Amino acid sequence: MFWKKSNPEDKLRKQYEKLMKEAFDLSKTNRTASDSKYAEADEVMKQIEALKN
Repeated sequence: MFWKKSNPEDKLRKQYEKLMKEAFDLSKTNRTASDSKYAEADEVMKQIEALKN
């Protein structure tokens, strides 16, 4: 069988989506932790944009 090798952008996009979901869930209970997750997600988005350029 052939397995599709995911590219770095796909991996980062999945990580970004996971962090955003965690941040949203935390925003209901722990605002400080939520802000931290949003900051991590922002860094991942910057990496995605850097790959595109």
